[in-house]
Amino acid sequence: MGQPARCTARRRRLGAELRTLREAAGISPEEAARAIHGDRSKISRQETGRHRVTRLELDALLDLYRAEDGKLRHWLIALASEGGKRSWWRQHGEILRDGFKELLTLESDAARIATFQTQVVPGLLQTREYATAVLAGSSEQLSKEKLQFYVDFRMKRQSIFEQESPPHYLCIMSEGVLHQQVGGRRVMAEQLRHLIDVSQPPDMTIQVIPFSQSAFTSTGGSFALYSYPDPLDFDVVQVAYLDGVLYLEEHETATKYRKVLDGLRASALSAQQSIELIASIARDLEHE
Repeated sequence: MGQPARCTARRRRLGAELRTLREAAGISPEEAARAIHGDRSKISRQETGRHRVTRLELDALLDLYRAEDGKLRHWLIALASEGGKRSWWRQHGEILRDGFKELLTLESDAARIATFQTQVVPGLLQTREYATAVLAGSSEQLSKEKLQFYVDFRMKRQSIFEQESPPHYLCIMSEGVLHQQVGGRRVMAEQLRHLIDVSQPPDMTIQVIPFSQSAFTSTGGSFALYSYPDPLDFDVVQVAYLDGVLYLEEHETATKYRKVLDGLRASALSAQQSIELIASIARDLEHE
């Protein structure tokens, strides 16, 4: 039997493409299952991203579906690849929710990450004390031990910027995030100084939408867009809500969010002006 696997963005996208190819070729699930020595339920699980597709199975299915386009085959093979690196968080797999594991996978594989935040500094840019204050104020009541675990984990996530090929990162924040004194004046001032230290356009770009900006771009709230390079070439939008996270992968949806990001960047101060504003607010906090 094949290897059951956690549903991820790659697997969902691959499964959807395989189903489209199968239906276009007029192949039944039963015929597809015979080609990979499985059953109908296995094809169903693969096409919904709930079961891994091995390289041998993929080759057999693509031949059966008469998928002769070399570029398409190359793309689907890339989607099916699970990569050679071991997930650093695997040892904590039983503790972490599937939605959070998906976030970790997206962060570690993405070539570009763009996020818009309306309430707090994003986790990948948080200092330890700021993160502690944010997590302590979450809706979930955390014990002292769990709070420490999740703070340590958040700090470990930031190691993606130390990878051999770190993602390009764009953070757009409303000015209100900078004035919300999470953890108190000292903690907030240190957090703002940290933003100044890590800002290195174009690899790490931080932009602020000032209170004085009269143009309004409706977003529905905070979100993040994860983009992947060729041969994967797809985007995933992450939208958080009180009880969890949504991952949106449809091309039309991702296109809408990219346009929203363009509008937000147009409303924001330049990277240099944003850093000057952050420094000014930090000085005010330090001298009050």
